Amino acid sequence: MNVKYICLIIIFQIFICCNLNQNITSNYSLSPTTETITLLGDTLISPVIKEGKSLDQFKSAQKIYFENQNDPNALIWYGRRAAYLGYYQKAIDLYSEGIKKFPDDARFYRHRGHRYISTRQYDKAIKDFIKAIGLIDEKVDQIEPDGLPNKKNIPLTTLNGNIWYHIGLAYYLTNDMNNALKAFSNRSVSHKYDDNIVSSAHWLYMINRRLGDIEGASKVIDKVNNEMDIIENMSYHQSCLFYKGKLKESEIVIDDVALYSLANWYMYQNNDTLRAKKYYQKLLENGNPYSFAFIAGESDWIRFFK
Repeated sequence: MNVKYICLIIIFQIFICCNLNQNITSNYSLSPTTETITLLGDTLISPVIKEGKSLDQFKSAQKIYFENQNDPNALIWYGRRAAYLGYYQKAIDLYSEGIKKFPDDARFYRHRGHRYISTRQYDKAIKDFIKAIGLIDEKVDQIEPDGLPNKKNIPLTTLNGNIWYHIGLAYYLTNDMNNALKAFSNRSVSHKYDDNIVSSAHWLYMINRRLGDIEGASKVIDKVNNEMDIIENMSYHQSCLFYKGKLKESEIVIDDVALYSLANWYMYQNNDTLRAKKYYQKLLENGNPYSFAFIAGESDWIRFFK
């Protein structure tokens, strides 16, 4: 093989590598776009991404997927990392790709359904979760790894639990309280950790109160106490303690969940619409528009005050 031919091969290889790297690098960039229009008419734009750990994790997940395109785990994490950056439409597109490539993998429906909730597409979310429920039927449940690990680095949820939890939320957001009750009552939602107990109890309490079942509402928070080992869901825990009368309103740490809990409390406990409205307004003016409490508050506002 002569020197000229060898040089041509080397140049060709360098050209291929440069173009491959260029293509990969170009995919790293996420341009802000319209993620959704809220029920209140506000346009939510994806954020401008700054350099840092979250972007590095996204780049890593994307690179791993490009190198392992037949690995469903790689595609799931690519979508999850996009969503953590606030790019929900990108995540939905990736999960849709996953559904085409791996149609029997319930995880893609579970994650796409979650991001349909984020983007206020509740009917689509319910449809995805129903499909996921069919796919997990009679299969062994699996721990769902955390993308944003808690302080103890203990994954607290399972695939089945998250599917039932999120479809319960989607039903709640569409005011289908009977189906919401059935979903949140599924054993997999509150199967193991105290965090699971208080998160499901928070929603079940409100659902039962809206259905007029005061006894049922009291029963679901019966196990909640001050001695519980709460790792993540401190806000749900304090709300449940407040419902039980074990925590005063003045002692509550105010965040999105607290504002939503208080708004609901005054709506169905005291029929104090004016005070409830004040908490709803504070939530919708200052809260995170992608938090479940904010999204639920938005749906309530349309239902109660529009």
